[in-house]
Amino acid sequence: MTLAQQMTQEGTGQQRRLVLASASPRRSQLLREAGYEFAVFPANIDEDSHLNLMPIELARHLSFEKAKAVAARFPHDVVLAADTVVAFGDRPLGKPEDAEDAKKMLTLLSGTTHSVITGVTVVCRRSRFERRVRVTSGVQMRSLSPAEIEAYVASGQWEGKAGGYGIQDQDPFVIKMSGSHTNIVGLPMELVAKMLAEMNIVPARG
Repeated sequence: MTLAQQMTQEGTGQQRRLVLASASPRRSQLLREAGYEFAVFPANIDEDSHLNLMPIELARHLSFEKAKAVAARFPHDVVLAADTVVAFGDRPLGKPEDAEDAKKMLTLLSGTTHSVITGVTVVCRRSRFERRVRVTSGVQMRSLSPAEIEAYVASGQWEGKAGGYGIQDQDPFVIKMSGSHTNIVGLPMELVAKMLAEMNIVPARG
C-alpha cells in the first residue's frame, strides 16, 4: 500500500485504523516504539489564533481542534491528536517562529523551572467516542550562556519544538524533571495507551 493510500483509505467495523493527526516525528516514533500501527494525517489548523488562552486550556483546545479536523475526514477511524505547550507561569510557549524567536524562548527559560503541558484527544466520530485530557510535567533547566544558546540555535535542533528545545536532544539542558518523560517529548504514552484501549486499539507487538 502506498503512503497516499494509507493516508486516505478508511478503516471500517473491526478494522478501524489509528490515525495520528500530527506531523511530529517524535510522536510517530513514540507510537512505533510502543508497537502501534497507524497512519499519519497532519491537521492544518491556525494555532496562533488561540494564544490568548491559558497554557492548560490552549493545549487541550488545540489537540481537540486537530482531532476534530482530521476526524471529519476519517469518521470511521480512531483519531489521536496532541498539542504540547511549554508554560512559563501563565505564558504559553509554542513552537518558535524562527531562530530569533528560539533564542528569546531559551533565554527566558534558562535557569528556570517550567511546565510542559500536553493536551491529548482521541476521537472516533462513527462511534461517537471522544476523550480529552491533559498531562503536566515539570522541567528544571540549567542556566545557559549566550554562546550556548547561539550554538544550539545554529544546530537547528529547536525547529518544531515547543519552547525551542527537546528533552531528547543531545544536550537538552535539563537537570531535573518530574512526571511523564514521554509527555515532555510530546505524547504521554502511559495515558495514551489507556485511551486507545477503550476503542480496542492496542499495540500490534509488545
